[in-house]
Amino acid sequence: MPNLTLWGAGTSRTVRAHWAMYELGLAYTSKPIGPRTGETKTAEYTALNPRQKVPLLQDGDFCIGESAAIVAYLSRTYSTRDRALIPEKQRDYAAWLEWCFFIVAELDSTSLYVMRRHRADGLGTIYGIAPEVVARAGEYFREQLRHVEVALADGRRYLMGDQFTSADILLTTCLEWAITYEVGVCDNAPPYLERIHARPAYRLGQEANIPLVPITPVLPKAPPA
Repeated sequence: MPNLTLWGAGTSRTVRAHWAMYELGLAYTSKPIGPRTGETKTAEYTALNPRQKVPLLQDGDFCIGESAAIVAYLSRTYSTRDRALIPEKQRDYAAWLEWCFFIVAELDSTSLYVMRRHRADGLGTIYGIAPEVVARAGEYFREQLRHVEVALADGRRYLMGDQFTSADILLTTCLEWAITYEVGVCDNAPPYLERIHARPAYRLGQEANIPLVPITPVLPKAPPA
């Protein structure tokens, strides 16, 4: 059995790794530290991840960060015939890559995370509250979601057809994030999410992602008067 340790809990990105672990039936040790709490800045964790971010996966003496990269690594390394999160055929694999890159780049970092950085109830107190930026990022998200709407319009169960893959993990976290932010999602999203939420691994991953204590961001110190 692999020696797996997953650092991080409490965010839409850390849940991706927890969820993937359960989809693959992997046993692992959880270190549920939170972001911006000071826990990622300890000497122990900084030695493992100089970026001081979560999640981080340790597989023996190997470390990998970034939630999408962790999920892709787990999918490639530990998928089996009965539990596979990655397509086998070359062109299906290419389509899977396209979905993963699109979701992370266009839906997450370019849209939703921009909103999180500049919302008053998000990280705006750290990076600056900017309502117009938030509104434009929401509009961009809805525009880019057309790709998902068209794909799901043919009645497929998951992004890659009948096979659930780690691309669905990435998409689900973004759709749930958008719903929380009241951005609006396409009509095909709710029935898709119902299918996802019925998966036992989804529920187990959500439970594993609960932090031990509420995450309270450490705000930057104000400059001296």
